[in-house]
Amino acid sequence: MPRLDDHFWSCSCPASERHKKHPKARPEGLAGKVKEMINSVSSPSLLVDHSAPNTNPSHRRQSTNVSGHSCSNSRSHINSWHHHLVQRSLVLFSVGVVLALVLNLLQIQRNVTLFPEEVIATIFSSAWWVPPCCGTAAAVVGLLYPCIDSHLGEPHKFKREWASVMRCIAVFVGINHASAKLDFANNVQLSLTLAALSLGLWWTFDRSRSGLGLGITIAFLATLITQFLVYNGVYQYTSPDFLYIRSWLPCIFFSGGVTVGNIGRQLAMGVPEKPHTD
Repeated sequence: MPRLDDHFWSCSCPASERHKKHPKARPEGLAGKVKEMINSVSSPSLLVDHSAPNTNPSHRRQSTNVSGHSCSNSRSHINSWHHHLVQRSLVLFSVGVVLALVLNLLQIQRNVTLFPEEVIATIFSSAWWVPPCCGTAAAVVGLLYPCIDSHLGEPHKFKREWASVMRCIAVFVGINHASAKLDFANNVQLSLTLAALSLGLWWTFDRSRSGLGLGITIAFLATLITQFLVYNGVYQYTSPDFLYIRSWLPCIFFSGGVTVGNIGRQLAMGVPEKPHTD
């Protein structure tokens, strides 16, 4: 018959071993689970999902609304700029037509400019093609002055007011009137006098390098065109002393370019800049 203590010790040893093994197994299981959770959180797939762009339809609608609003603003800005451009062109064309009719009348009355009788119109006794040509030239020159200023980065700020522009127009009309009314011993003296008056007009109402350069360029091109027209018998000047024209005519073209340029600059004030399109 077996002893009680033998049975006790034979059963206690496995139990103690089992109690010793279970505490070791439990921490190892918890550590494994923690490692699995950490690995699952830090997995690349989850990181990619968090860093992926938001595909929420509401955000897409908001971005679409913002882009559509910016496009509509750009279109309205372009339409406004074109609207102002057309308005300025019409005003400059009208100014050129009026100045051509009035100033050409002075030249014709003093027999400085002679047109063939078949081309003389009833309005101010001027050739029919003179007002539209002068109006177109005034529109081109008036739009060119502020455009050159913006490209050179030198906005014209000297006497930018309508009172100064009106005085400039009055001085230009006076210079043209002097070319038809004043009598000098020869055309050279008249030409020198008108040249001084034209430079005085530029210095008084402009004083910009771009205005001086454009005035000289306009005077040169207009003189060449006039020489070509007179050479082909479209009209003629009495007592020409500079090839087929009068020597003071470039001075008239110079002062006219400066005057129309000042009108164009004044009209361009407050107009939005030209939009840049890709």
